[in-house]
Amino acid sequence: MATLDLPLALGTVQLGMPYGIANRRGQPDYAEARAILAAAYESGITWLDTAAAYGESEIVLGRALRELGLTGCVKVVTKVPDLAAVPPETVPARMEEVLTQSLRRLGIDHLPVVLFHREADAARYFESLLSLQERGLVEQVGVSLMTPEAFTSLLPDGSVEAVQIAASALDRRFSRTGLLKAAESRGITVFARSVYLQGLLLMSEAEVPAHLAEVLPVRRSLEKLAGEADLSLAELALRFVLAETGVAAVVVGAESVEQVRANAGYARRGALPPDLAEQVRQAVPELPEDLIIPHLWPRRA
Repeated sequence: MATLDLPLALGTVQLGMPYGIANRRGQPDYAEARAILAAAYESGITWLDTAAAYGESEIVLGRALRELGLTGCVKVVTKVPDLAAVPPETVPARMEEVLTQSLRRLGIDHLPVVLFHREADAARYFESLLSLQERGLVEQVGVSLMTPEAFTSLLPDGSVEAVQIAASALDRRFSRTGLLKAAESRGITVFARSVYLQGLLLMSEAEVPAHLAEVLPVRRSLEKLAGEADLSLAELALRFVLAETGVAAVVVGAESVEQVRANAGYARRGALPPDLAEQVRQAVPELPEDLIIPHLWPRRA
């Protein structure tokens, strides 16, 4: 299992492309991106989450880490791009090619964690990633998951060492099914993304799109709990996910230095107390998947 100095990883998709329903500033310029990475390290964040599919993210990271003298001080989680259009017989060579390109862009000699970006690719081509691990290109291997069902099918294999899942106060699919406990018992490092649901949990009510307005009554209940505990909703949301059994770290993006420092502060305070975490669970009913899974939002638009 990976060791993390702070149970937080900086998501860097925003540094490579405009991203997120609540994003009003677009992609930060290079100076801001470098400042964000410097602030992350100064705040105790030593893990960065990226992917070849995140626009210029790997390029920005490689340049900024080199200039800041941090290349050997942080660990990177990156991902194998979508292989659906790649002829199966060429997949091993294509995977080696894209991961070698990631190494070059990031300016490092091996990749601490590599995940398949698509569940379907993991099911078909995990052996190819394991062979690259055996050759020293990769330390830990795993998959970015969309569904608990895919996690269940991969667990018996025993080769998965790290996963990334969606988890938030509104989305407890992986914990409800007991998969987080199973991952913890097997020493699998779990990175949890979408803690703020791309900002849906934090944007003003007036900004929430009409097709997602169903979330508002539940969010008001969470705001009430946060206020009673003298917390912001952002802190409640992040620390709730840390309270979920088996989560090693939350992956949170940032568009500014201030956001980085705020999130690091929340993470340093650790998981919510058990009684408050249970109140959050009781306040949130099981919600429709097309409300809590961002890639399904177009169905509601």
